[in-house]
Amino acid sequence: MVMVTDGHAQNMVAQQRPVTTSASAEAAVSLETLSVTGQSSHDDPRGPIDGYVARRAATATKTNTPLNETPQSITVIGRKQLDDLRPHTVSDAIAYTAGVYSTHGPATVGDFFSIRGFDATGTGVYKDGLQLLGYSFSGFQGENFGLERIDVLRGPAAVLFGQGGPGGIINLITKRPTEVPFGHVEAGGGSFGQKYLAFDLGGPSSTDPHWFYRVTGLGRQGGTQVDGVDDNRGYIAPAITYKPDGATSFTLLAGFQYDDTGRLSPFLPYYGTVRPQALGLRIPRSYNIADPKLDTFRRTQFHVGYEFEHAFNDTFTFRQNLRYSQVESLDTLLFSGQGYSDARQTIIPRARYRLTSQARLFNVDNQLVARFNDGFFAHTFLVGLDYKQYQLHDTQAGSGPATSFDILAPRYGVPAPPVFPYLVNRDAFQQIGLYAQDQIDLTDRLKLVVGGRGDFTTNDVDDKLRATRTRQEANVATQRYALIYNFDHGLAPYLSYSTFFNPQVGTNFGGTPFKPVTGDQYEAGLKYQPPDNRFSATFALFDLTQSNTLTADPTNPFNQLQIGETRSKGFETQIVANINRELSLVGSFTAFDIAITRGLDSQIGKIPVATPSTLTSVFADYTIATGSFAGFGVGAGLRYVGNSYADAFNTLKVPEYVLFDSAIHYARDGWRFALNVSNMADRRYVGSCSSISSCNYGEERRFTASVGYRW
Repeated sequence: MVMVTDGHAQNMVAQQRPVTTSASAEAAVSLETLSVTGQSSHDDPRGPIDGYVARRAATATKTNTPLNETPQSITVIGRKQLDDLRPHTVSDAIAYTAGVYSTHGPATVGDFFSIRGFDATGTGVYKDGLQLLGYSFSGFQGENFGLERIDVLRGPAAVLFGQGGPGGIINLITKRPTEVPFGHVEAGGGSFGQKYLAFDLGGPSSTDPHWFYRVTGLGRQGGTQVDGVDDNRGYIAPAITYKPDGATSFTLLAGFQYDDTGRLSPFLPYYGTVRPQALGLRIPRSYNIADPKLDTFRRTQFHVGYEFEHAFNDTFTFRQNLRYSQVESLDTLLFSGQGYSDARQTIIPRARYRLTSQARLFNVDNQLVARFNDGFFAHTFLVGLDYKQYQLHDTQAGSGPATSFDILAPRYGVPAPPVFPYLVNRDAFQQIGLYAQDQIDLTDRLKLVVGGRGDFTTNDVDDKLRATRTRQEANVATQRYALIYNFDHGLAPYLSYSTFFNPQVGTNFGGTPFKPVTGDQYEAGLKYQPPDNRFSATFALFDLTQSNTLTADPTNPFNQLQIGETRSKGFETQIVANINRELSLVGSFTAFDIAITRGLDSQIGKIPVATPSTLTSVFADYTIATGSFAGFGVGAGLRYVGNSYADAFNTLKVPEYVLFDSAIHYARDGWRFALNVSNMADRRYVGSCSSISSCNYGEERRFTASVGYRW
C-alpha cells in the first residue's frame, strides 16, 4: 500500500497575556540579543507581547527582527488574543489569520490546515523553531494552554528551515520561565460535557538567583458533538532556565501529552451532508458513522530539548536549539468513506481498520550571528548548520466488508471482523542543511535580505511485507532575495523572491519513492506599523508555483500521483490593532486563484478540492479600563469561508458559510471569569470535502465557561 506523505494522507482511511493581569506577563526571560554587558532585548521574539500587536519575531529570519523590517508576510498571535478567544485547538487559534484554512473541520486527532491553498499539515508545524514532522497517521498536536504565542509565516521558508511546503509554517512558541514569581490556576467546562483544570506556575529559584522555572499543565475530559466520541487529554510541560551571567542562557524545555479520543465522523457522503440524499434527508451532525465500541484513538507524545545561547561579545552570538520528540498512536475505526451502497442512499458500507505508528524525531539547529559594520553597510549575518532525523514505524491493517451503517436505523456494538496488515513500513529520513543569510542595511531606510541554503537528504523505506528496500537521495539548493524600505511613520513596502523544496517520505502504491516537491514564490507587499505600536497591517500579493504536486489518484483511493504543477496567485491582508486601552481588534482578508497548471489532462485548470478561494475574518474585544465596571469586557467575531469543491473535476460545490463568535469576561483582583461561544447561531455547515464520499461537518455551537485566578 501507499506510504502517505502529507496531511491529505488522512483521506485514505481517516481524518486525521494581557498587560494588566500579572507582573509575570511582562517578565519573560529574554533569550535573544544578549550582550556581555548584560543588556537584553526589550521585546523578546519568543516572549509575551503587549496586547494584540507584536513588534518583533524571529521565525522569518531566525534573528530578532522588527516585523516592519521583515520582508515577508507574518502574523503573530499573542497570549492575550488566545485568552480572549479561548480556542479549543491550534486550528481554532489560527482561524482569524490571513491565508490559513482548517481543511477538515473540527478534529480531535490533529490539526489539518492549508496556507495560501497548499497543505501544510505534515511539514508546516514547528515548535520553538524546530519542525514537528507528521506523516501517515503519526502526527503531533499542540496544546494552546502551553503556548506563549503563535507565529504564522506565509510563503516559503526553506532557505532557513529546509524541507517544507510553499504555503508557509506555523511556529508554536511555548511558555518559558519568568524572572518574576507568579501563579495561575483555571477551571472550566462547557458543551458536550467538557470540563478541564489547568495551572501555570513560574519564577526564580528561592535558593539561586541564576535559576528560573515554569510548570504548565492541563487535564481535560468530556465528549464531542459526535455520539460516543470522547475528547480527553492530559498535558504537562516543565521548563528550567539557567543564566549564569548576562551573556549566557540555557533553557530546558520538556512536555508530555496523552490523548484519548476518536474521529468525528470525517467520511460522510456529499449527498446527505452538503446536499440532501435521495429521500431528502441529511445525516445528523451527532451521528457516529463508525462505532463507539470500535472507534478508538490514543496518542502519547513527549518532547525534551534545550535552547542554548552565548554572546561572545557585542558582535558574535552562538545559539544551539536541540530537541528529541516521540509520538505513538493507536487508531481503530470502522471506515465509512465509500459513499452509499443502495439507490435510496441510506446504507453506508464500512470496513474495519487498525493503525499503529511510532515516530521518533531528532532536531538540532546551530546558529552563529555576527552584527557588524564593514565601513559601508551594517550587517546582521547568520550562518547555520542543522540536522534532522525522522524514523517511523508504520503498520496499517484492514478488513474486508464490515457491517454497514443504516442512517435510518443506526445500530452499534456490531461484530468486529478480523484485520490483516496491508502496510508494514520502517521509514527513515535524514536532512543536513547548511545555510547563510545576510540582512544588510544599504541605507538607514533600505534593507536587503539575501539567503541561501544547501540540503542533503536521504529517505529510506523498508517495506516489510514486500521484503523490499528503497532509498531516495535529494540534494537541493534554495535561495531568497528581498528588499524592504522603511518610510517615516511606519510605512514599509517590500519585494521578495524565494524557492523551496520538500522531499517526500514514502512511496506510491507501486513502491516507488516520491520525487521532491519544488517551486518558487514572488511576493510584493506593504506593511504599516506606526512607532506607537498600536496598529499593524500587512498587505501582500503573491504568486506561488509548486511542481511535482501530490494528488489523489482518481483510479485508486490508496494511491497518490505527482501530477505536475499547481499555481496559486492572490492577495491577502492582516490587520491587528490595540486601538486604545480598551479596544483590540484583529482582521484578515484572503482572495486567491489556485489551479492545476500541469498534470492529468482532465484536471488541468481545476481547483484542488477543499480549497476555498476567499477567506474573511474579524474579531474585536472591548474591555472597560476605568470606573465601576472596570475589568468587564465583551468580544465579537465573524468568520467567512467561501465556496470550495468536493471533487477533482469541480462539479460538486461546497457552499460558503459565515460563523459568529462571542465572548464575555470580567477580571478583578486577580480573578477572571469568562464565557466564550463559537458558532453562536449554531450554523449547520460542511467545512470541506476531499471527495464525494469524504465530507466533514463543521463544529456545532460550543460554549466554554471558565474561571481563573492569578497571583
